[in-house]
Amino acid sequence: MTILVTGSAGFIGSNFVLDWLANHDEKVIGLDKLTYAGNLQNLADLEGDERHLFVHGDIGDLATVSALLERHQPRAVLNFAAESHVDRSIHGPEDFIQTNVVGTFHLLQAVREYWAGLDSERRSAFRFLHVSTDEVYGSLEPDAAAFTEQHRYEPNSPYSASKAASDHLVRAYHHTYGLPVLTTNCSNNYGPYHFPEKLIPLVIHNALTGKPLPIYGDGQQIRDWLYVKDHCSAIRRVLDAGKVGETYNVGGWNEKANLDVVQTLCDILDQESPRSDGRSYRDQITFVKDRPGHDRRYAIDASRLERELGWKPAETFESGIAKTVRWYLDNQAWVDNITSGAYREWLDKQYK
Repeated sequence: MTILVTGSAGFIGSNFVLDWLANHDEKVIGLDKLTYAGNLQNLADLEGDERHLFVHGDIGDLATVSALLERHQPRAVLNFAAESHVDRSIHGPEDFIQTNVVGTFHLLQAVREYWAGLDSERRSAFRFLHVSTDEVYGSLEPDAAAFTEQHRYEPNSPYSASKAASDHLVRAYHHTYGLPVLTTNCSNNYGPYHFPEKLIPLVIHNALTGKPLPIYGDGQQIRDWLYVKDHCSAIRRVLDAGKVGETYNVGGWNEKANLDVVQTLCDILDQESPRSDGRSYRDQITFVKDRPGHDRRYAIDASRLERELGWKPAETFESGIAKTVRWYLDNQAWVDNITSGAYREWLDKQYK
């Protein structure tokens, strides 16, 4: 038995592969284009593990994907591959359209052809699980109810629009061709192996290197925070028991303002790795101009996943964020290896 995981060297994809092989003996074929956020160091612990095969390739390469499917005959394909950073989508939206829309289309084409050629028993057991985001739903008012699976799509950035388009394609391939799909829409993930352009790893990295901790606008943008390993367990549960054609929201039940998250990180670092001058890391907080079209609030209602499939997060924000800070403190070599000159140039451009 085998599964194919796309985007397997990225943040969530690599965490999923590591957790999968910690819980299963089923073989994993990993596919990743290895763009700036794809990092084979994330999978270094699997070196020599015969249950894992990594392939450098693009989901948009129909021939490569088709060959992998034919050779390895997976029982499921899990699609984590995506361009995912809103700020980068504002500066360069074309990459997001190519990967998230066109790439997903080519992946679906290859998977549909493969699935159609399976015998009836394997066809009925096969699953295509598409990992998406809560950002497709748009922005919530402060007192509005959290996003449910019935909330209409109102994407506000090139990133969220490209993910919304990919979600619609997945839905269409189920309703038009019968492809057995599952979709998950998750809230903001955090945890190990997170590329330090996103809020939490960026703040940890900048704090420890004595740099400003940039916060957009007034810092009162609210997000629901989900520890990445909880997300992985939710995906495993949806793959095992989710109803074909359905969407499941995955959230952490942890709504926090960005400023509160940054201050929490500073307080933990004050205890775990104090500044040499005795001052708080909070002194490094800097407010910068808000980004264009910045959504004010996201919140996920994950009650369907708990009610129907019995899943709920194991971590609170407090326990998850403590584990995350400790991981970055214990893995400075990983951070040093990816914070290249190109990364520093990007930060200068974004937060100048």
